[in-house]
Amino acid sequence: MNSGQPLGSVTQGSLTGGLEVRLHPDISVEDMRVGKFLVVQGMRSRFFCMLTDVALGTANARIIADPPNWEDTFLREVLAGSGTYGTINLAPMLMFTPEEVEESFSPTNGKSANPFVPSMTGLASFQPQTSTTMELLPVKTIPSHFSQVYEASVDDFRRVFGWEDDTQRKNFSIGKPLDMDVPVCIDLDRFVERSNGVFGKSGTGKSFLTRLVLAGIVRKNAAVNLIFDMHSEYGWQAVCEGKQYSTVKGLKQLFPGKVEVYTLDPESTKRRGVRDAQELYLSYEQIEVEDVKLCSRDLGLSEAALDNANILYAEYGKAWILQLLNMTNEEIKMFCEEKRGHQGSIMSLQRKLLRLDNLKYMRAACPQNYINQILRSLEAGKHVVVEFGSQSDMLSYMLVTNMITRRIHSHYVSKAERFLHSGNVSDRPTQLVITIEEAHRFLDPAIVQSTIFGTIAREMRKYFVTLLVVDQRPSGIDNEVMSQIGTRITALLNDEKDIDAIFTGVSGAGSLRSVLAKLDSKQQALILGHAVPMPVVVRTRPYDATFYAEIGDPAWEEKPDEELFAAAELARADLGF
Repeated sequence: MNSGQPLGSVTQGSLTGGLEVRLHPDISVEDMRVGKFLVVQGMRSRFFCMLTDVALGTANARIIADPPNWEDTFLREVLAGSGTYGTINLAPMLMFTPEEVEESFSPTNGKSANPFVPSMTGLASFQPQTSTTMELLPVKTIPSHFSQVYEASVDDFRRVFGWEDDTQRKNFSIGKPLDMDVPVCIDLDRFVERSNGVFGKSGTGKSFLTRLVLAGIVRKNAAVNLIFDMHSEYGWQAVCEGKQYSTVKGLKQLFPGKVEVYTLDPESTKRRGVRDAQELYLSYEQIEVEDVKLCSRDLGLSEAALDNANILYAEYGKAWILQLLNMTNEEIKMFCEEKRGHQGSIMSLQRKLLRLDNLKYMRAACPQNYINQILRSLEAGKHVVVEFGSQSDMLSYMLVTNMITRRIHSHYVSKAERFLHSGNVSDRPTQLVITIEEAHRFLDPAIVQSTIFGTIAREMRKYFVTLLVVDQRPSGIDNEVMSQIGTRITALLNDEKDIDAIFTGVSGAGSLRSVLAKLDSKQQALILGHAVPMPVVVRTRPYDATFYAEIGDPAWEEKPDEELFAAAELARADLGF
């Protein structure tokens, strides 16, 4: 039942094109904002809708031809509602039709046959005798002419998006509606089931959104995270955008017993005051041809060079890079004569791979297998953040991310197959979410078919490994991969190609395009997909001291300005600013 004032009446519409609503005379069109959550009350069903467009209408073209003077308030008031009016377009997203009507009413006894509408004799006489359960269904029809439109209530939001303290689901509040103070939750169990994305142009707060989601996953124990932290923003702390001398907590500070930080640049990590970080080194013997192939663009390698890399690997196995780097020109010539390699391509490959010697974390041999150490941390339920520090160039990021991911995915495939064979719950792998930034570099259409990240995105939850991709250029991601992205959290995008990419594989995308294009540049996002019942625009949850307290970590002491300034300068220096 709707106790609020109706906003307008449905005048026309279609299932595919949405509903057109004429606002009542006392409702200002200026109060209607794109992205608003509204409810349409039909005769038998309740429709949950998103406002997608706002327009002005007139009953007679002569009014536009000879408009009243702006100072003539009397004439404008006379015309308002009859001659001039506002209209809004709604996209129905969900509907609820009660299977069990509370009481059978007939027009002859003065009572309404609509269980949502009060009786003609007053609200007090409407006393339902039986209760119904709220089962939300996809929209298969539309409300009738002149159905009334209402503001969504707090109960409507709770019915659709749940609440954070629900003991049956792992709901996590990611923000609030644009015009209400009620949480909008995502279902983290459904969220981690599939690969997901956080998108938005530079400066719209993608990192804060990602950190918010990751904190929710840790807090609710929905999965374990492996985070490749390109700019050192998720582990210990990060500089707060727009505030000169302010930092925010990273996951290690919020959950010290649940998060481990591995660093490729120990010196940078120490300068920034990161505590208990573990060093991470990789050896040349761990690099396979597939790892080099992903970095071919950054290394400047040709297809011929990669073909000859396969010849070297077939001959020398894991030691192929060390052997190549130590070969003289004469030895390369002899090798090519014996193995039918191409001397020029191998010499070019040798020159390009010499760049690896400049990487701080590369070793000829490592005292231990650090990738296995990360794997043991993940299997123990720890969330792992891999920091890059000053080693945050694309070559390092793509090489390290690919090397670690390929081996961890291989291990998970073995564990999943063992679980499927045994059926023993104790053999079930813990759900793993791998977070990568600059995702279009890994999921480019030209290479996605041969990369581990394309494989993971297409597999969905088959082997209990999913991706969380963070990117400002979703148009650079392969369309097939984008169609498999389960939940999309999208801040403002301006480029038409990027907007088109966001709605790849989404039904009813036309009505949502205008919503995305009208987002504010800060602290607003459109959320749609597997983890939410319907698309929704939210003011994103602030990542601040209040948030720390809400997730159970109130011990946050404000630092002196001098310390904040020093931390900010160190972070900027490490990122090359």
